Amino acid sequence: MSDSVNTPEAARPADAEPRTALPSAPGPSARTSRSKGEPRFPDGPRPDPAGSHFERRIRSFQPRRSRVTTGQADALARLWAQWGLDIDGQRVIDLAELFGNAGPVVLEIGFGMGEATAQLAAAAPETGILAVDVHTPGQGNLLNLAEQGGLTNIRVGNGDAIILLREMLTPDSLDGLRVYFPDPWPKKRHHKRRLIQPEFLNLAATRLAPGAIVHCATDWEPYAEQMLEVLTAHPDFENTVPDGGFAPRPAFRPLTRFEGQGLDKGHVVNDLLFRRVPHEST
Repeated sequence: MSDSVNTPEAARPADAEPRTALPSAPGPSARTSRSKGEPRFPDGPRPDPAGSHFERRIRSFQPRRSRVTTGQADALARLWAQWGLDIDGQRVIDLAELFGNAGPVVLEIGFGMGEATAQLAAAAPETGILAVDVHTPGQGNLLNLAEQGGLTNIRVGNGDAIILLREMLTPDSLDGLRVYFPDPWPKKRHHKRRLIQPEFLNLAATRLAPGAIVHCATDWEPYAEQMLEVLTAHPDFENTVPDGGFAPRPAFRPLTRFEGQGLDKGHVVNDLLFRRVPHEST
């Protein structure tokens, strides 16, 4: 996916930044020679699934070029057709058909190498997790983890989560939204790239069912304060903490290596848990 610096439309907000990648398990690189123009993974995720069908705008993710191990490449080749989803914006997804059941579905935007996602899926097998990222090694790693753990409730989305929300999901179709450790874009001139903004919440609210939980976590305190401010001000969400403020770290959210590294450096991790309020009666 290529980054963009165009101005977003008011109703079409910035997209999700994948969590900083965790180191994958050691393994040989899957570098192979191929002719010019030949797809890197013919049976796997496409490099830019939406192509030029949609406007270019400021995005809150940026492409990361990392080596794909042989194991990750093998998982992409074998499992993508079954558990992968290219976000092309050209169709509306039936989530019950995608997961093979009518159970609840949670969207996770940015999953790094997928360790936390796999643990969450194992702990709640009745809940489908649609995990979206643009990091190919992470996609392969999560598919590997899903297969090894027998986790049939994971689907891996490749591409722009905003296009997924706006073009491919139906109203009230999601039972939760997770954004764990997104890129904080610490420089002031880059704050417009942060995912959690009023425009993004406007869009997310249309796809979240009443009662659905938005769960954010970050170890960048200024971004945590911004998240708290915009979520608190948004009329479609209410804080699950009665007196407002940050939530205690919930026991169900796994402690990842990335988070542990931040804690070792003295970072403070803040969780936010907000509920989608019921629709107003007309």
